[in-house]
Amino acid sequence: MDDVWDLVIVGGGPAGSAAALRAKQLRPAARVLLLDRADFPRDKACGDGVAAHGRDELALLGVPDLIADYRPTRRLEVVSPGGARVRATVARPNHVVPRTVFDARLVDAARARGVEVRRHRVRALTAHGGHVVVVDGDVAARAVVAADGANSTVRRLIGIPASPAGHTAIAVRGYADVPADDDVQFIAMQKDGWPAYAWSFPIGDGTANVGFGMLLPRLHATGLPGREVLHGRLAELLPHLPARDLRAHHLPLSPGRPRPGAGRVMLAGDAAGLVNPLTGEGIYYALVSGRLAGEAAVQAAGDPLPAYRHALRKALGRHLRTTDVLARAAQSPGFIDAAIGTAGRRQEVFDLLVDVGLGAGTVPLRLGWAVLGRWILNGVRRG
Repeated sequence: MDDVWDLVIVGGGPAGSAAALRAKQLRPAARVLLLDRADFPRDKACGDGVAAHGRDELALLGVPDLIADYRPTRRLEVVSPGGARVRATVARPNHVVPRTVFDARLVDAARARGVEVRRHRVRALTAHGGHVVVVDGDVAARAVVAADGANSTVRRLIGIPASPAGHTAIAVRGYADVPADDDVQFIAMQKDGWPAYAWSFPIGDGTANVGFGMLLPRLHATGLPGREVLHGRLAELLPHLPARDLRAHHLPLSPGRPRPGAGRVMLAGDAAGLVNPLTGEGIYYALVSGRLAGEAAVQAAGDPLPAYRHALRKALGRHLRTTDVLARAAQSPGFIDAAIGTAGRRQEVFDLLVDVGLGAGTVPLRLGWAVLGRWILNGVRRG
């Protein structure tokens, strides 16, 4: 085929835009096409949190000031399932930016860099001669990045199954009015149906992103309508913050992540099951995986998937193994009580939990033993 794009990206969220930005950053002459079924700006149900680790990725992509006009959030308060509480200043501030704004700015930055953006819903994908992927019969690409979300059409078209229900969470997100000077990100965990928690993340304009999430099997086990459970528990845990504009969304948690692609197609972000199982955070993973997919597309054009797989393992491998183990331990609310209790007494543990939950942190053995020791001690006291 004569008219072949160097890279076609399906999905214009953080993962897709990061792939586009990186490809053009490394190779300005590359022909990059970004497809999304919606026009931007558009809403996306999400916690809207952009951690300091995500801002590092924005800097790497050459857009360090993308959210500089949003107020930083410097404090975090967490209440564990058993009532342990920690409130502290984070080592580096986070931001809360509505996805209506964040995603549109990323797409605009990609467009300004020379990426062609089209509104299009992908329905078919076929291989052509082993070196080209054809999208919907008329768009040919040397590489494709599937960044089309938790219910990825592209992932289904290449025969990779979605995350199993046991590793899928569901959350409801809305917005509520808060004092304009509220600068504390708040997470309230619930023992009933654990793992489950509500959050309030102030944006800085007198509103906060609020929501509640739990594992899908736990929701099904209630035997009640999902809307009733999610909306009811949000109101129960945050009674002072009546929410509006409530929308539900699925979170494919990373312990159930599929393989990262097939052929010349690379999965990134939610499509790759890259959502932190401890916090539900996905924007950082999306930016990292999208960037690495964009790099592979232009630097290893002959066979991008192995290069992408290697880069992903190098960047997130140890961290993902850490969160896999912690997610299993966190099935016990007592473990989380111990972790939050320890973080309340030791700033280094608090900082570590933030790094693991919002970035690519791992757990040093000595701090792991500190949490484990408290967990055992708590169990003995209760016994």
